Formats: sequence, structure tokens, C-alpha cells
Amino acid sequence: MSQDGVAARPVAAPVLGLIRAARPRQWLKNVLVLAAPMAAGVIGEPRSLLAAMLVFAAFCLAASGSYLLNDAADVAADRLHPRKSKRAVASGVVPVPMARWTGVALMVLAPGVAALTGDWRPAAVVAGYLALTLAYTLWLKHVEVVDLIAVAGCHVVRAYAGAVAVDVPVTGWFLVVVSLAALQLVAGKRETELRAQGVSGTRATLAAYTPAYLSQVRVMCSGAMIVTYCLWALNAHANLFYGLSIVPFVLLVLRHNLLVDRGIGEEPEELAVRDPQIRIFAALLIALAGLGIYT
Repeated sequence: MSQDGVAARPVAAPVLGLIRAARPRQWLKNVLVLAAPMAAGVIGEPRSLLAAMLVFAAFCLAASGSYLLNDAADVAADRLHPRKSKRAVASGVVPVPMARWTGVALMVLAPGVAALTGDWRPAAVVAGYLALTLAYTLWLKHVEVVDLIAVAGCHVVRAYAGAVAVDVPVTGWFLVVVSLAALQLVAGKRETELRAQGVSGTRATLAAYTPAYLSQVRVMCSGAMIVTYCLWALNAHANLFYGLSIVPFVLLVLRHNLLVDRGIGEEPEELAVRDPQIRIFAALLIALAGLGIYT
């Protein structure tokens, strides 16, 4: 083997490992940035679309930086997990210092990308998101119940950032539905982890929960979210399409609950890719809501 070939391997492996550790598949969560611009009907305007995409990119950088720092902090625990031990940092493909410093660099870059919108507020929201994720990595993930709220809060901040990026008001209806949806997903994720791993999982707070408690949280959020969405669709807008959108919305919530009960919910962001019913219900919801907005 050539000398160049021997030298290329150690360099290429950590780089590819860093890309994996950045979790580009998880960027699907950042689509929440587009929720408010779409609901306000301004996503088709070039300036609004550009601003939303810049903030979307900023959150992708911020999230990847957070994942790298979190993997560096959890490397010892992840090595005990059957699936997480194969991650690039836990398996040793990416050295811990490289993961840590790359994560810091991405997190520093993220607010700068958001500032390219020409408005300081999106950059401030991204900075707030980074503060929340750092607090979670260093402290909040070790506090039961608070850890659920912190992760759900990260999703809510994404949705709020989209509204700030295009300068549209955020309604109470929107915040309540997004907050409840985020908490339902987080509770379902923890419930699936607990059923699969027991209290010996890598999350320190898993021992504080029971499947029954997390199931109650999930069901509570589901019911409250459905009621809130129905009230919004039927009372806030005198539009047939908004009313019809209730059907796929309820089907989405029920389908997610069924999948969690079956033990499929540890990676909720992948359900939209892997489950055909989730994709169909989501497409119907977007189509009907879009008709309600633009007709």
C-alpha cells in the first residue's frame, strides 16, 4: 500500500465520523423553523423564504454542535449502551477533544448565520437555544421532569425562531400546540427507552421514571393538544379546510401513540421517514392547512 494511502485513512475516518456524529438526519427537527412562516402564509415571499432558510441552517449548525458536545460529555455512559456504543465518539473513531472543539466551533458559527437575515433577533433566539442545550448537557438532563421540559423547550424555540425570522406574531394557539406536541414526543421517546433498556439505560434520569408515568404524560399532552387544535381550527378561522385538517391531525397523534405503545418511538424524528401512515397523515394535514391559509 502506498504511503499516501496509509496516511489518508487516519484523516478520513475521523472526518467521516464527525459527519456521522453531527447527525444530519436529525436536521429534520429543524423543519419546525418553517412552521410559523407557513402558517402565516408568507413562506412564498422571497425575502421571508431566505430568512427562514438562513435560520434553518443556523439551527442545523447549532444542533450538530450540541450533539457533538453531548456525545463528548456522555462518552463513558454511551460505551455501555448497545446502540450508542457504535457512535463515532463512543467507539473512538472521533477523539473526544476533536468532537468537543468542533462542537464549540459550530455553536459559535450558528448565531452568525442567523444574523445574516439582517435582524439581530433570530441570532438572539439561536443563542438562547444554545444556552438551553448547554444547560441541558451540563445540568438539566440530570433532573427528572425538568429534563423533559428542557428537551421539549428546544423544539418550541425552533418554532418561535421561524416566526421571529419572518417577523410574524406568535399566537397562543400556536405556542400551546407546539409545546404539547414537543412534550408528547419527548415523553414517548423516554418511555420507549425505558421499556427497551430499563433503568440501566445511559440516561441518568431514567431510573426516576416509570413507563406508566411517562405514558400518562404522553396521553395528557395528546388530549390537551387535540382539544387546543380543534378549538383553534373551528373558532379562530371560519374556513372549511381548517376544520377538515382536524382529521389528519388527530390521526397523527393517535398513530404516534400506537407506535410508542409498540416500542417504536426512541427516534421520533425518523418515524416521518419510516412509517407510511405518518407520512400520509402529515401530507394531508399540510395540504388541508395550506388550502386553509391560501383560500
